[in-house]
Amino acid sequence: MKLRRLDTGAADFESELHALLRVTQDSDRAVEARVAAILADVKARGDAAVLECTARYDGVDAISIAELELSVNDFAAGWAAITQAQRDALERAAARIRAFHERQLDACGRGFSYRDDDGNLLGQKVTPLDRVGIYVPGGKAAYPSSLLMNAIPARIAGVPEVVMAVPAPRGERNPLVMAAAHVAGVTRGFAVGGAQAIGALAYGTASVPRVDKITGPGNVYVATAKRQVFGAVGIDMIAGPSEILVLADATTPPDWVAMDLFSQAEHDPLAQSILLCPDAGYIDRVRVSIHRLLPGLPRRDVIVASLEGRGATIRTRSIEEACELCNRIAPEHVEVSSREPLRIEPLVKHAGAIFLGAWASESLGDYCAGPNHVLPTSGTARFSSPLGVYDFQKRTSLIEVSESGARTLGAIAVELAEGEGLQAHAEAARMRLST
Repeated sequence: MKLRRLDTGAADFESELHALLRVTQDSDRAVEARVAAILADVKARGDAAVLECTARYDGVDAISIAELELSVNDFAAGWAAITQAQRDALERAAARIRAFHERQLDACGRGFSYRDDDGNLLGQKVTPLDRVGIYVPGGKAAYPSSLLMNAIPARIAGVPEVVMAVPAPRGERNPLVMAAAHVAGVTRGFAVGGAQAIGALAYGTASVPRVDKITGPGNVYVATAKRQVFGAVGIDMIAGPSEILVLADATTPPDWVAMDLFSQAEHDPLAQSILLCPDAGYIDRVRVSIHRLLPGLPRRDVIVASLEGRGATIRTRSIEEACELCNRIAPEHVEVSSREPLRIEPLVKHAGAIFLGAWASESLGDYCAGPNHVLPTSGTARFSSPLGVYDFQKRTSLIEVSESGARTLGAIAVELAEGEGLQAHAEAARMRLST
């Protein structure tokens, strides 16, 4: 396997880094056109278009959407069908995710108001969305963890209706996903996937209710569909391939770091795994571990494609330079694999999630640590945040003006409105000055 080896001191480092970070999953024109056609068809023909797409892409021939609908009874049946160990794992993961997001609600999910010196009441009202759609991938694998991470914050935010869309290829409904819906409080679902599911949730059909916002990851067709329906509904983000960047100070066992790099590479050939470290000898030891551990992994072919295509080890001149480089990359996951993670963490500004210390493997964040695993990718951590309770709420400003306040504020408004040439604005404020 050929894994890139970069050095920040090399003359060609910048060009090599540019090649490494080049985005490779932009929707091509054929995908954009195909998705646009599916969305237009769903918008025009509703259930009939959804049924045709489901037959074509998932191999499920249904006469009506009712055959594809999932209820709380289906979720309860999934719960009954899984093992006790699986039930325990789902419950414990859900409890930790719930505890984290309840604190998030306390920190930033509640409104406020105050009165100023003139007795004006000013504030912010926070209300939950009425109905959200959660897309759960289900083509190549089942993702009950993704369902928990999307549905639980929505319910904590106070959303009364959480509608799940999950593909069921050849009609196979994964019991672990159904059980996760049971634990997370999903209210309704449909065994429909792909762009047609996004279209149905965004526009509504005779059988599928229109939602206010769609969250959850998916393949390039799902991501493209979310981008195209934005505006008709809200969306969380356009997720790209998974990413991990390990900042190492050479104190973590090399095997651990190698496996952490694998943990993201096994997602997708386009996933990205990068190691940054100032110790060249340690990098060599990690590379030895990579070659030794790789043959024993079931998804080694995917891992090889990912590491050869988009992976790298990078020697830096210092751990501080490694952090500067990390901020330029702004990855989804950052592991501060160090004996002193709390010293290094303040230097990391741009990341979806930061894992502190050798014991904090990224995989724990994926499943059960508590913080959300729906994270910004492709450098968008420079301006985006993880999915949270706040994504399922909206904020409304409150303004009550006293008579005294109308005089104080009115004088300001008149001056500014006339400066902008908006005379009606000025007059509306001036009328209240003369009472």
